[in-house]
Amino acid sequence: MKTARRIYKRGTFALYSLLCRHAKLSILPNQQPTDENLSAYSTEDSADTWQSSVLKLFIEKHPRFQTGLLIFVLLGTCMTIGDGVITPAISVFSAVSGVQVKINQLHDNYVVIVSCIILVGLFSIQHHGTHRVAFLFAPVVAAWLLCISGIGIYNIFRWNRQVYRALSPVYMFRFLKTTGIEGWLSLSGVVLSITGVETMYADMGHFSALSIKIAFTCLVYPCLILAYMGEAAFLSKHHYDIQRSFYKAIPEAVFWPVFIVATFAAVVGSQAVISATFSIISQCCALNCFPRVKIVHTSSKIYGQIYVPEINWILMCLCLAVTIGLRDTNMMGHAYGLAITTVMFVTTCLMTLVIIIVWKQGIIKALTCLLLFGSIELLYISASVCKIPEGGWIPILLSFIFMAIMFTWNYGTMKKHQFDVENKVSMTKMLSLGPCLGMVRVPGIGLIFSNLASGIPAIFGHFITNLPAFHQVLVFVCAKSVQVPYVSENERLVISRVGPKEYHMFRCIVRYGYKDMQQENYNFENKLVSEIIQFIEIEDGVQDEQTDELTIDDGNINIEESYKVESSLILKAKELGVTYIVGHSYAEAKKSSSILKKFGIDVVFAFLSKNCREPDIMLEVAHTSLLEVGMVYHV
Repeated sequence: MKTARRIYKRGTFALYSLLCRHAKLSILPNQQPTDENLSAYSTEDSADTWQSSVLKLFIEKHPRFQTGLLIFVLLGTCMTIGDGVITPAISVFSAVSGVQVKINQLHDNYVVIVSCIILVGLFSIQHHGTHRVAFLFAPVVAAWLLCISGIGIYNIFRWNRQVYRALSPVYMFRFLKTTGIEGWLSLSGVVLSITGVETMYADMGHFSALSIKIAFTCLVYPCLILAYMGEAAFLSKHHYDIQRSFYKAIPEAVFWPVFIVATFAAVVGSQAVISATFSIISQCCALNCFPRVKIVHTSSKIYGQIYVPEINWILMCLCLAVTIGLRDTNMMGHAYGLAITTVMFVTTCLMTLVIIIVWKQGIIKALTCLLLFGSIELLYISASVCKIPEGGWIPILLSFIFMAIMFTWNYGTMKKHQFDVENKVSMTKMLSLGPCLGMVRVPGIGLIFSNLASGIPAIFGHFITNLPAFHQVLVFVCAKSVQVPYVSENERLVISRVGPKEYHMFRCIVRYGYKDMQQENYNFENKLVSEIIQFIEIEDGVQDEQTDELTIDDGNINIEESYKVESSLILKAKELGVTYIVGHSYAEAKKSSSILKKFGIDVVFAFLSKNCREPDIMLEVAHTSLLEVGMVYHV
């Protein structure tokens, strides 16, 4: 139970983000000290211990450790995505294959075909969202748990009433001592008894921790124990029926009802993992670790239910490939076990760092946690590694592919931000051009999007040197993610002024949490203009407090009139039109770069950049209001 409790499907990046808030190992380059003032950006008030201080200092001084930690986190995340491929395949295939217990002459090809049909149907309805059928999930899961527990009780009383003694851990040590290496290798199959249980903790974003603890302790755990005890009692009298022993242990009278419930339960369990995979990809996109993809919010009432079309079809193809290619629940189980145990171990290691850095506990407590849980998980991993030739290679291959994509994308975006920082337009140059910026200022508002949270982006330098005219009101917009799950609406936008007041230039930082949806339902233009006018009012109010009477030109226009003049100018500019200026940056590896770097940047990153969602599509901007600027940077 403890092991299962710690596996939170979306917890790898959540734990990493928690560490980022307390130590300088951020993967988000444009973070600011003001972000720490967010209400969700809560940190412990207690002072650092010497252990936490030493560990933080070590992390901050060793960039290679930061890179290694990021790769380690990506490993756990990619293994979880791999679980999203294997779980639907093994769940549906194992459920459907149970029909061969009653129809012996049924060929494996028919089982594969039926499994594939169910999988295609499952992925085809994802765009509707889970809220339409979620009312069926609880009854199906409850019926499934009651069925397996009832069957377990039946088998205990019929085949072996002494099986309860197996609850004692003494028999586990006797088993390992007697069987030796064979017993150790069997742990790769034993671990499957706890895999799948962790799926319910993928829903911690929708249910409270207390409700899940009560459900697990009072219902799930007892039902699982009874089911496994019953199956063990059956096998104690039927040593050669280990293949599909669950279905063989079902009483004849209830076989088909249980088979139907088992199939529905497999679909529900697969649905939970698929939804969790969507959430993981969404978080990875927000944290610059995955290319931009289309994210659809499927429910207007239930927050967090999303659908990612590209990932959905990729998962479906991979699930079908695993089902058709392996056709064996044992090989799928080996792949499944390795993926889950790896995620467990990554979570344990991150929790060790959290105990020291975030909770500020002693290193002895942290090492105790690491040794207690980590040793058990490594034992299971070592047994699963031996099964790599027998299906364990699947999660390794999937993880390698996804890790290569994630790390390359993160590296490329970090280098792009570094280029933007190094090529900012200096404020001295801006001031030397005067309020007109060396060109004609035409009515309207120009929104210049960039990744910079401070300074003037390089793309603006192209405008002031190549265009004869530009908008009367300029707003530099930076949409960025911060290291908290959610950002409240009243803290979303941060407005500031760029340059003197007569320049009419502003900066707007749009902050999102890594679980926030970045396609908002409100009208961004109206909200932005409203926030700017509110900022001008507050700014003039502060100036009014600093001086008893402030006049402009002839002394007849006071502070209040100045606020009205600039506000009316902005409102009029808004009515005349808003133009979105989006920069397109193209990365090229330097000629002196290694072959691996050239392949990663010129081939992989270029391919991902070309095929990911464009910024104008993410912003849902009309083409008539869009102006794109291209730039090339070398890394």
